[in-house]
Amino acid sequence: MQGVQQLMKVFVTRRIPHEGMRVLTESGLCKVSLWDSDEPIPRADLLQRVSGVHGILCLLSDRIDTEVINAAGPNLKVISTLSVGFDHLATDEIKKRGIRVGYTPDVLTDATAELTVALLLATARRIPEGVEEVKNGGWSSWKPLWLCGYGLSGSTVGVIGLGRIGLAIARRLKPFGVKRLLYSGRTPKSQAVEVGAEFVSLDQLVSESDFIVVSCALTPETQGLCNKAFFSKMKKTAIFVNTSRGAVVNQEDLYEALSSGQIAAAGLDVTTPEPLPTDHPLLKLKNCVILPHIGSATYSTRGIMAELSANNLLAGLTGTAMPSELTL
Repeated sequence: MQGVQQLMKVFVTRRIPHEGMRVLTESGLCKVSLWDSDEPIPRADLLQRVSGVHGILCLLSDRIDTEVINAAGPNLKVISTLSVGFDHLATDEIKKRGIRVGYTPDVLTDATAELTVALLLATARRIPEGVEEVKNGGWSSWKPLWLCGYGLSGSTVGVIGLGRIGLAIARRLKPFGVKRLLYSGRTPKSQAVEVGAEFVSLDQLVSESDFIVVSCALTPETQGLCNKAFFSKMKKTAIFVNTSRGAVVNQEDLYEALSSGQIAAAGLDVTTPEPLPTDHPLLKLKNCVILPHIGSATYSTRGIMAELSANNLLAGLTGTAMPSELTL
């Protein structure tokens, strides 16, 4: 009975893949409380349920700010997020209190890179438009210019942010016959050699690329980076793809660029807000393909993410080395 009392309290903010729950329940270290729903936990419930916990396992959609940390109280040792992004966490406050943070980089790299390539091809070759034409009876006789798009062969591709995911995207695009790979960022990357990518200024990348892929982190420098000035420098035949964070893009400026013919098309897996309201102007455009943030959505990837976030949480509870700790 005494052992039960010593179990550390953990709150999981959403129903997660069984691989993660199994790690927690089989550890024998913690008493797990779960918001047992596929939908996000309401704010009032979150503040109530974290009270007195030693650990929180959260999702990207949970805002873990000072209010939540205060509600949890002094026992809180660790926050583990089932995501590679961490802009939903009040990192300054968390650091100040010495709370450890776990996250899930690397494991979703391949899945996100695959989805990025799929989205790029779907946008460039107008696949959703084609599917719609088949369904609505718009498909008649063969026409030389009907539903023509743009191919990767012989093209210039620009990657903004050649980190883990950016490099994985570049690796997958090379076999399509891409002629030049450009990338921009704070500093040149040694791994660029592997894909023959050239480090250039953002201006050069934007003006010379036939396809622009955004795969950078959301920081104060990148927030709203893709704005009116950015789109005005792109080729009129260029395709813009964003699978990083919605806030990197000024969506009003993107709408203007797409509806005026300033750029050819855009593919987004991330938006602001998420979900995007169904009456949003971007959803009315044929040359804009929007997905519901499914970059890492393969069964295997989500299972591995859940397992990793659970192991990060346990390490934070026991004061041992975390498989993937965020350095604050």
